[in-house]
Amino acid sequence: MRRFLPEWHPQWGVLLAWPDPDTDWADHLAEAERCYLDILAALLDHQHVLLVCRNDTLHNRIQRLVAQRGLGAERLQLVIADYNDTWARDFGPLAIENDGATELLDYTFTGWGGKFEADRDNALNQQLTWSLPLHSHSLVLEGGAVDTDGQGNLLTTRHCLRNPNRNPALSEDELTAQLKQQLGVKDIWWLDHGELEGDDTDAHVDTLARFVDARTLAYVQCQDTEDSHYPSLHRMEQELQSLAHHHHLTLVPLPLPTPQYSREGQRLPATYANFLITNEKILLPVYGCETDQAAIDALSAVAGGRTVTPVNCRVLIEQHGSLHCVTMQLPRGAL
Repeated sequence: MRRFLPEWHPQWGVLLAWPDPDTDWADHLAEAERCYLDILAALLDHQHVLLVCRNDTLHNRIQRLVAQRGLGAERLQLVIADYNDTWARDFGPLAIENDGATELLDYTFTGWGGKFEADRDNALNQQLTWSLPLHSHSLVLEGGAVDTDGQGNLLTTRHCLRNPNRNPALSEDELTAQLKQQLGVKDIWWLDHGELEGDDTDAHVDTLARFVDARTLAYVQCQDTEDSHYPSLHRMEQELQSLAHHHHLTLVPLPLPTPQYSREGQRLPATYANFLITNEKILLPVYGCETDQAAIDALSAVAGGRTVTPVNCRVLIEQHGSLHCVTMQLPRGAL
């Protein structure tokens, strides 16, 4: 009996890959490092972090920055390995329970359908020393593309999983069968609408709609009919309302952040749905804009015993991702 573990399953900690001059963060490196230190500060007070960096020089730099920030390093595990970029959500392992034992699944990562080089990212899980079994799959699948309630239901988008740049040889029925068999899910809830401008992932569900617990879905809501996102996000909202009615779920709308733009004038994919659930907290990306507090309040109302901790992730959207995208939770016993 297999079960795809939800994000709130007891965790060992979180996987991160450090931004450096050889990643796409070169033009925003100082800001990116500050953001990562903020993430570490929000994590290390209550759980472990497996932080991958590229070489000894960076290993020493991280230790120095962590000490200067006054962070305790008892729960920080630094590992030297190579990678293309820092999107741990999409190349990190997924976790399942198989007949009561926890296992890790290593899916194929192709840089979101071949948009970017990803060979070293794809090889990273095999370079790390796990205390749990790690099983490799040829199926192209990113962690940000799927979410689960832990009760056998998988939430995803057709625009991503059915995109011909992922698994073109598979029909939807064949893909569904593989996901059900490998992840142990019973039903797949497909969304046909919803995508953010500037998103390289072809509508990862973790930018749009997320389980907060088994009965609660938080999602991005656009109320401005003049916003370019309104038609698609409004139709997604209707899809979610239908799902919620049929499955007796609580929906929590999160505001679409005040529009954020790059220096070149491109709209960036800011989203509050890209939060990370840990053992004691919900780390919420914020962007230094007027909608931040409404998002904090909305998520706090359904956080249960967890504390909502805002982390300024404005720099992360410069590379078209956010907080959930750069983190991958690891189940208890992983290391």
